[in-house]
Amino acid sequence: MRVGVVTFPGSLDDHDAATALEACGHEAVTLWHADEHVRDVDAVVLPGGFSYGDYLRCGAVAHRAPIVTAIAGFARDGGPVLGICNGFQVLCEAGLLPGALLRNEGLRFVCRDVLLTVEAADTPWTRAYLPDEQIVVPAKHGEGRYHADAATLDELEAEGRVVVRYAPNNNPNGSARDIAGVCSEDRNVVGLMPHPEHAVDPELLGGADGRGFFESLLEGAAQNA
Repeated sequence: MRVGVVTFPGSLDDHDAATALEACGHEAVTLWHADEHVRDVDAVVLPGGFSYGDYLRCGAVAHRAPIVTAIAGFARDGGPVLGICNGFQVLCEAGLLPGALLRNEGLRFVCRDVLLTVEAADTPWTRAYLPDEQIVVPAKHGEGRYHADAATLDELEAEGRVVVRYAPNNNPNGSARDIAGVCSEDRNVVGLMPHPEHAVDPELLGGADGRGFFESLLEGAAQNA
């Protein structure tokens, strides 16, 4: 599959996302922040980093870029979109996902592996996992504390839209209800704070538990063939 990887000024994990996609059998296509169209891609990844230097707040400037408007249209048409870390922040700022990402509890930058539970294995990005499967994925962020009002949190829980959750005693940032990632109502847009693109090679320190996020796309394509 052709998967677009967005590059904003300040992105730093776009190359890692492209490498992970290619390692999992995809063709990675660069999408520049000023592009007005997503071109001929089957899915889109918004990678981690510090888009526009995280001025104002994380994702607040990036979500106004022309490419995000194009991605919003792509998502409305059912296109699979994955936001990782800063990409998750951008999707929340753009209104494609509910909630917001706030400064970590304790106001310290976090950089460590975290144990996650995959709770929604029915999205285009997680169908390669089993429900309640536990995976280890690196996290690195300073503003990753997921926040939403109680009604929104209850709605996410009731609709099964909490995609990944920090396992007990693994919440690195104080996220509400240990939420590490959520999806849209149509389930095609997913955002998470940990970095699956850093966990695709079993010979490296990050391990390979993150491969499922990218291999899920191929599994979906095979089901639709």
